Amino acid sequence: MDLFNKLSHLNLINAVKEKGIYPYFHQLETGQDTKIVMDGHDVIMIGSNNYLGLTSHPDVIQAGIKALEKYGSGCSGSRFLNGTLDIHVKLENELASFLHKEAALTFSTGFQSNLGIISAIAGRNDVIVGDKENHASIYDACRLSYAKLLRYEHSDMADLEAVLQSIDSDKGILIVTDGVFSMTGDIANLPEIVRLAKKYQARIMVDDAHGLGVLGSHGRGTAEHYGLEDDVDILMGTFSKSLASLGGYMAAKADVVEYVKHVSRPFIFSASITPANVESARAALKILHNEPQRVKALHDISEYMRQGLKRLGVKIIDSKTPIIPIYTYEDEKTFIACKLLLERGVYVNPVISPATPVGQSLLRTSYTATHTKEQIDYAMNQIKEVLDLVNA
Repeated sequence: MDLFNKLSHLNLINAVKEKGIYPYFHQLETGQDTKIVMDGHDVIMIGSNNYLGLTSHPDVIQAGIKALEKYGSGCSGSRFLNGTLDIHVKLENELASFLHKEAALTFSTGFQSNLGIISAIAGRNDVIVGDKENHASIYDACRLSYAKLLRYEHSDMADLEAVLQSIDSDKGILIVTDGVFSMTGDIANLPEIVRLAKKYQARIMVDDAHGLGVLGSHGRGTAEHYGLEDDVDILMGTFSKSLASLGGYMAAKADVVEYVKHVSRPFIFSASITPANVESARAALKILHNEPQRVKALHDISEYMRQGLKRLGVKIIDSKTPIIPIYTYEDEKTFIACKLLLERGVYVNPVISPATPVGQSLLRTSYTATHTKEQIDYAMNQIKEVLDLVNA
């Protein structure tokens, strides 16, 4: 059999392109902000993870420029050898302090963070227990670890306990969950996960990519939201969302971080984060630390949109985060809705199977602390009109 037979999948992609409703790889001609230029058109952006609006903040931009001037464009090696800069260590210390953990470690991307942490911590004689709706990077990390993966139904704590009960007592157990689930915007039931972890002697890792800067009165994420910062063993997150840069991190006890630092293949064999990315993330973290009111502004504007969509009769997945998914159900209707909205100056993300169950396609919308009510009013009215059209 020809290895390339699988390329027949392109027939489906080409069919969508021929209909003129292909929704991916639009070109941005400006930086990420609440209003952008995409494919030559002015567009209100409600499909970004720029939660705190810091990608355009002058302090973040200047920090990146100064780092580029001082350190050059790259590090030309891994952290393990010649690629550790003093600013890498400063960022890690600042992250650990902010997150109330003993130590932190940075990775080149958020995806790589999960690969590097999980594959180092869990091995052949261990069991990873994960929520079925965990991020794809967690699933790939589990494969790389060679640990046995057991899944529980999404946010079903009775099922989680049943899974934990089935594991032999001589196995090491790592419970891994998203803090905020990226497609639906719902929050993990961390209090119950902590209770069960203590009962069954398991460790807990929270992927807080969509929680940092979003949850907790200071923006420290899901654990702060629940008052459980001391009960989560490993925090993972990214710089590409609230911290307006690129890269990822783990925060944990010092000996856990030191262990990962010396055995994680994705960490050891990858080049370190570029200087500009490091200093942009540091500047964004400083703003988050000094301006926690941005977290409140984010929730206020998200709630304004949430209540507005409900008032207009738009069916959404209700949540308490800036992620507001809107039901479209069918893949083609989702693509058509995205096209019509873009033509009207509103960008949203199409989410279809397998990212969602078949028949539950979505428009994933997400909001930024710096959105104006005028922008939100326009976007919500266009969403209502477009959904009426595609459902007529």
